[in-house]
Amino acid sequence: MFDLHGMTALVTGASGGIGSSIARALASQGARLVISGSNAEKLRVFRDELDEHTPQHLQEVDHVAIACNLSNPEDVEKLVPAALDTLGKIDILVNNAGITRDNLAMRMKDEEWDAVIKVNLESTFRLMRAVTKPMMKARFGRIINVTSVVGTTGNPGQMNYCAAKGGITAMSKSLAQELASRNVTVNCIAPGFIRTAMTDVLPDAQKEALNAKIPMGRMGEGDDIAAATVFLASKEAGYVTGQTLHVNGGMVMV
Repeated sequence: MFDLHGMTALVTGASGGIGSSIARALASQGARLVISGSNAEKLRVFRDELDEHTPQHLQEVDHVAIACNLSNPEDVEKLVPAALDTLGKIDILVNNAGITRDNLAMRMKDEEWDAVIKVNLESTFRLMRAVTKPMMKARFGRIINVTSVVGTTGNPGQMNYCAAKGGITAMSKSLAQELASRNVTVNCIAPGFIRTAMTDVLPDAQKEALNAKIPMGRMGEGDDIAAATVFLASKEAGYVTGQTLHVNGGMVMV
């Protein structure tokens, strides 16, 4: 079940905390990956690490790293064609990359708004648009967008981030309706509080306050998001589209 052998995937933000967990999980299930991010050296090191998560009988499979600045539309437009040239096809697109530029609305600068919308929302649109034609032609595809619980609830100081994540959810529902007849699904995963390098450095009191908001009493792990991704990428999830899978330990129940 959830066997991805013979499938290919493009994952953005792949060297980050959640992104690396997603990439490892897809590779461990047999998918061949193009991993993308803004730091070419970090990507190269992570690409080499992915070999450890590739099944033994697929050790000859080479994963590929392609650096891309998602704030640059020209770079974004080149990413899918480059991945197609390398992989020959893209079965799975995971839009995971994202940035924050937090500020209260009254203090938020235009550039803080623009940067988050460009990277989080606009690049997701451009990459989804780019894979639409080849996936429709192949009559198979899995588009998975990583959003956030705050795209549903809102969050003080994150008007730009919440707008981008909520926009991705609505955008995904629209595309899901356009592509459903061609066996291409479009879904979102909305993480809650996930333990990463950034949360590890928080004071214990702040961690306890965050955990108190979660019925399960703990933050999630990158592997929790990765498991949801593998499911939505699989053939078994072929009747799931236009949905948002909330992975938040019960913090928000929608």
